[in-house]
Amino acid sequence: MLIRGMLRYCPCHYDALSTTILNKFLHMNDAIFKTDVYHGHIMQSSLKIPKKRIAIIIGKGGETKRMLIENSGCKSININSETGDISISWGEIGSYDPLMMMKLPDVIKAIGRGMNPNRAVSLLNDDMLFELIELKSFVGKKANQQRRIRSRIIGSEGKIRRRIENLTNCEITVYGGTIVLIGDDLGLPVASDAIRKILNGAEHGPVLKRLENIRKKQRIDSRSLESIEIKEKSLGFEHLVPGLSNITQRRNRKLKSFQPNNDEDLSELMKLNDDEKIDWSEE
Repeated sequence: MLIRGMLRYCPCHYDALSTTILNKFLHMNDAIFKTDVYHGHIMQSSLKIPKKRIAIIIGKGGETKRMLIENSGCKSININSETGDISISWGEIGSYDPLMMMKLPDVIKAIGRGMNPNRAVSLLNDDMLFELIELKSFVGKKANQQRRIRSRIIGSEGKIRRRIENLTNCEITVYGGTIVLIGDDLGLPVASDAIRKILNGAEHGPVLKRLENIRKKQRIDSRSLESIEIKEKSLGFEHLVPGLSNITQRRNRKLKSFQPNNDEDLSELMKLNDDEKIDWSEE
């Protein structure tokens, strides 16, 4: 990934340019970060989540917090249960993955915005992306309008949301005034576009139909790619010499025609004529 490459390229003793690059990416998706740069060390990053989701971040007996630490490689996650402030401590440069430093706050944010921790942690995979959509951007801050638009995305018994998830292989959570999406670079843009169309008033039918068509095309493209890969793998030395493959096939057919079909044919083949004999003596 481009971001991973840029982060790994930054020298251990950060100059002003390196710090600017890091801070630019560390402020993605409206997350609030504080970074202390000291002798080439990034000491801490922090963000804030709704207080009612703090217990979910911690988990039973601290299980969820431990899972996040183990999967991301950070040193510790400190949670202020009174304010909702969360600080993430990282080790010395080179002891952790810079991409994890960018992604873990988004995982915590996704959990804070209603997503199940076991689903949110999938964002730590290299190919997974994160997006947060705010409903106020479409209907303002009025609670009744946000409630109405939420129901359009969720659908009866969650059918619309699940349908979009299944067609795009994305994780989607609608919570309060936000919609959180996690998916790969193929599914996430498609899911985001579908949700934004519905938020702007589009009917469910045409939006879902378009998703189905995109899904079919992706499957066809995937099968075509697999077919090309299999064909390339099957090419051996024969494709370097024109006509060699045909010669090999003719030779195999000719040899097969001379092979005995059963034991009787084999015995007949081994039978000697009256004027023939086998000399077993050594020379």
